[in-house]
Amino acid sequence: MTPESDSPAQQSPTSGNRPGSAAYRVGIIGCGRPLRTEGATGFGMAHRHAMGYAASPHTQLVALADISRENAEAFQEEHGGDTIYEDYRQMLAEAELDIVSVCVWPHLHAEMVLAAAEARVRAIHCEKPIAPTFGEARRMLESCENNGVQLTFNHQRRFARPFSVARQLVRDGAIGDLQRIEGRCPDLNDWGTHWFDMMHFFNDETPAAWVLGQIDTSEIRSIFGMPHETQGISHVSFQNGVEGLLMTSATIEVGAAFRLLGSDGIIEFGRGREGGLRILNGDASGWRDLDPEGTMHDLDAVQKGIADLVEALNESREPELSGNRAFRAAELTFATYESSRKRGRVDLPLEIDDSPLLEMLSSGPPRPEVIEDWKALRSQPETRGTAGASRGP
Repeated sequence: MTPESDSPAQQSPTSGNRPGSAAYRVGIIGCGRPLRTEGATGFGMAHRHAMGYAASPHTQLVALADISRENAEAFQEEHGGDTIYEDYRQMLAEAELDIVSVCVWPHLHAEMVLAAAEARVRAIHCEKPIAPTFGEARRMLESCENNGVQLTFNHQRRFARPFSVARQLVRDGAIGDLQRIEGRCPDLNDWGTHWFDMMHFFNDETPAAWVLGQIDTSEIRSIFGMPHETQGISHVSFQNGVEGLLMTSATIEVGAAFRLLGSDGIIEFGRGREGGLRILNGDASGWRDLDPEGTMHDLDAVQKGIADLVEALNESREPELSGNRAFRAAELTFATYESSRKRGRVDLPLEIDDSPLLEMLSSGPPRPEVIEDWKALRSQPETRGTAGASRGP
């Protein structure tokens, strides 16, 4: 099954518009410490979620869930939240929530999203990447569709100003017909999910037709409890003829973080935290620097994503960060792994349920420092799922 972006449940949740002027009641699972502060285990994305809800006139933060009461109390002091729970399931049962944010490590995403969907909340906003296996990703989407729940994932770069400016340039024909999209990042899943999502963003959400890829696992990197390849390459062919190429490595450089190549020009996003945007076309004799507000890593985009998902609830439309769009990005990650496993091209839609990367690691030479850590995480009791870990870039 490949969920489509015009799914009725994604565009118009059965819960409908919020009656009267009452605010949506919001609960957050996972109240980790802010980035680069004592005790932080991630980027502290829950804080950005809370800032987004605080900025909306339609939401009220009423509940927090975390196994660390100390973390939850520190979070409450900064952002509010009427009640603290150490068990997220108790919060779902008692707090009468409309919106739930899931801000924990990815191996816990599926169980929490499924529980929130079964509780019939109106919307779930989850951190990325979706889940460790493709089957879990599919079940999350299907459960939300079946229960009329709006599901979104935090691919916030869709709201970063440099990307919206670049997409408008492409749509205005500034580089002619879009022909190829290239990206470079450290990995295919944790960061790569953003670049696969941006390929769809710039290509007007056109689905991919097939994927051909390969990965090297000589030195496994563990990111938020999930093993990632040492190096990888993914060639994506989209149904409209546009080609995508993603190269992953912690060390390799290709001159730009992201590149759009057209029949009459090129748009590039530079390297580093500040990035930078430039264009080469017939309007000038060389590269021309553009200066949009913000950077491609601007975390203010997280708040904009929150605002959009709330507006989507009010307007009964598909949110920009919809689960369907995130699922298509995840499909490219897992299809690349599958291509490496089968040593050939993978035609889409992808029908597997596992993670080919995890399966290959499990069946290959022993790597106890990675695989055993992974198995330990997967076997933890569900009540530990409210750990105050937050998500990556």
